[in-house]
Amino acid sequence: MINMSSEKFVDSYLKESETIAKQTSREDISKIIDLLFTAWKEGKQVFLAGNGGSAGTASHLAGDLSKYVASGGKKAFRAISLNDNVPLLTALTNDAGWENVYVEQLKNHMQKGDVLVVMSVHGGSGSDKAGPWSQNLLKAAKYVKDNGGKVVGFSGFDGGVLKQMADACVVVPANSTPHVEGFHSVFAHMIIERLRQLIAES
Repeated sequence: MINMSSEKFVDSYLKESETIAKQTSREDISKIIDLLFTAWKEGKQVFLAGNGGSAGTASHLAGDLSKYVASGGKKAFRAISLNDNVPLLTALTNDAGWENVYVEQLKNHMQKGDVLVVMSVHGGSGSDKAGPWSQNLLKAAKYVKDNGGKVVGFSGFDGGVLKQMADACVVVPANSTPHVEGFHSVFAHMIIERLRQLIAES
């Protein structure tokens, strides 16, 4: 692979992307759209969280939910990215541990019926596979489920524990972090565009 030309690498990467797109569950993405649209209609809050590159995608999606989906005087989502407040994250890490940085925020803000969107490349497969750092996401998801909320998952590889916990979860059928994170961004924009249409029509 290292000895191939860049042009051949690009061609191979795009062909892999085409295969991934064809194999992705349309039904799972539709479930996420329906769940989020219901949350919008009911005025529920949407929290988002991710680690590493997934944190950036969570932040981006929170911004789009808070602004892009709304037009013509319609209200947008009440969306909050739990990984954006660096002073709070570092204080929680210092006092409560990294595994609690998301659940502690949810304890302050979450109400019954709210939604948590979790973005994780491996789906929090466990300390033996994805590392203990992913467990903060699963802990947050469990808290939401235990307190009457809904969980939306964006995952990859085999979906991990997140696939089993989530009310709706799209799994990128790939074993490559760049592909998984890339498609999470693509799917997020697809979902946003459909929500924008649904809200405009409501």
